[in-house]
Amino acid sequence: MNTGTVKFFNTEKGFGFIKDNNTNEEYFVHVTGLVDEVRENDEVTFDLKEGRKGLNAVNVKRA
Repeated sequence: MNTGTVKFFNTEKGFGFIKDNNTNEEYFVHVTGLVDEVRENDEVTFDLKEGRKGLNAVNVKRA
């Protein structure tokens, strides 16, 4: 389980990006990968799963 901060999330379009606290990498997150509703600057935990264009954040929960 990784920890990070929601850098951006557009609720109308259903996607955003999470910045990993340990690696500073940014990961794409789609609304289908959310467990909890998130907003910008929320602290979250998440898993990573290979997507079409690289790793995606999934099982995203507010910390």
